[in-house]
Amino acid sequence: MTILKELMVYKNLFNRLFFSLLICALYFIAFNNKQLIFLFGSIIYSLILYEVFKYFKKYFKLILFYLISSYLSFILYFFIFFDKLIFNIFVLTIIFFDSFSYLSGKFFGKNVIFKLLSPKKTLEGYLGGILFTNFFLITYFLLFQLEFNTLKLIIILNLIILISIIGDLIESYFKRKNNIKDSSQYLPGHGGYFDRFDSFIASIIFLTIFSLI
Repeated sequence: MTILKELMVYKNLFNRLFFSLLICALYFIAFNNKQLIFLFGSIIYSLILYEVFKYFKKYFKLILFYLISSYLSFILYFFIFFDKLIFNIFVLTIIFFDSFSYLSGKFFGKNVIFKLLSPKKTLEGYLGGILFTNFFLITYFLLFQLEFNTLKLIIILNLIILISIIGDLIESYFKRKNNIKDSSQYLPGHGGYFDRFDSFIASIIFLTIFSLI
């Protein structure tokens, strides 16, 4: 039984990494095409809405308002404030933080900090995600000597991390109220599209407000 459980954990880890890499590959294929990135994002929002209409019954109007607000922020950002460097920092921060938090939590997680909302989220997972994301992104910018203020980079990426955590907890709250574990089973290792892009949904609202300021 223990061996079977361990095999399931590694299978889930493999699926999660595989689909994370696939999503990253799709993004970087569209990397230099603003319209293609917008189309990709719009398709994702459509898939999330489909999941919400199909599986979320309680707080439906509130969830719908949240998603529409996020999508309108996404449109506003892309057609008024879009900056490729900032947006790539945004995307990489979410990807790195999610991946490193998951790995740190899987291998070192002991202290659960949001038991009622998300019992699998641990202090060790969050700390690992924060530390590794900061390390790799700052190192990346310094190595390639990209023209971006280091202090500004640290502030932006850590604010994105904070909002990403909030976005994850918001989605967990909606799932908990609807008595479901995952928003769907369409993405092996992740659950559904709402599960996978919960951080993006909240963070794009922040990025648009940040751009306004």
